[in-house]
Amino acid sequence: MNKAALERIGQIVNGHPVVLFMKGTPQFPQCGFSNLAAQVLKACGTEFFSVNVLADAEIYENLKDYANWPTFPQIYINGELIGGSDIAKEMYEKGELQQLLASTKQV
Repeated sequence: MNKAALERIGQIVNGHPVVLFMKGTPQFPQCGFSNLAAQVLKACGTEFFSVNVLADAEIYENLKDYANWPTFPQIYINGELIGGSDIAKEMYEKGELQQLLASTKQV
């Protein structure tokens, strides 16, 4: 666990209302789960900040320790971990994700 990396992750998470840590980018996802997470956020019509964990070894190695969540993608809203693509999809289908995104703080 790298303290500097965890601090950097914290700055990213708290510096943007919606953050998606994913494999690849929203335009070129590198796994199906990351693609699903990006598509769900796009379907909500929200802007989000994305981090390609494959391009940043420090984040890739330490993100799982930041919120004790072992897999990618990870979605954070208002500084809190929401979960991965399956949770986001389920919340979207129930209308819960849209409500949560409507309450995002402006930075």
